[in-house]
Amino acid sequence: MTSSTEGRERPDTADTAAAAARTDGPAVVLVGPPGAGKSTVGAVLAARLGTTVRDTDEDVEEAAGKAIPDIFYDEGEPAFRALERAAVRAGLAEHPGVLALGGGAVMDPGIRELLAAHRVVFLDVEMADAVKRVGLDAPRPLLAVNPRQQWRTLMEQRRPHYTEVARATVTTAGRTPDEVAELVLAALESHPA
Repeated sequence: MTSSTEGRERPDTADTAAAAARTDGPAVVLVGPPGAGKSTVGAVLAARLGTTVRDTDEDVEEAAGKAIPDIFYDEGEPAFRALERAAVRAGLAEHPGVLALGGGAVMDPGIRELLAAHRVVFLDVEMADAVKRVGLDAPRPLLAVNPRQQWRTLMEQRRPHYTEVARATVTTAGRTPDEVAELVLAALESHPA
């Protein structure tokens, strides 16, 4: 079940944090495409909830001992996806704070099944905003050739999965990380575990 969360009054962060503490797993899981602001908004949310943020892309790089583009080029996408599955499973099982997933994690049916038990928010972003935030010339293996078209294609493939796993969708267009964090907090209040 998804809903769009737009302007609302600020929820009581203490109530949101208390609700998060009553559930197993992360307080919130953020999903969305490259440039949606998952890591940045995750850090703001973690500060407001008095917890920490964990990024599964960083976990993958730490486990592999190299950057994600190097994993793709040296070992291929299947090797990266295996590391990503392990990182997501560990994050969901171990991390009580804010968990930011890599953009393609939702393509795995097993991950989508695991996410059904968690409070997931889809950070939706327009391509123009994604370009401003990360630039489409950044070292992202799946966007290496014709990045704008690849981004559109990835979103066509991934959007149904983002909306499937999310309890709420927050549109980030024209919003600051603080504003997006407020909307995510409102979504957590509206869609408790």
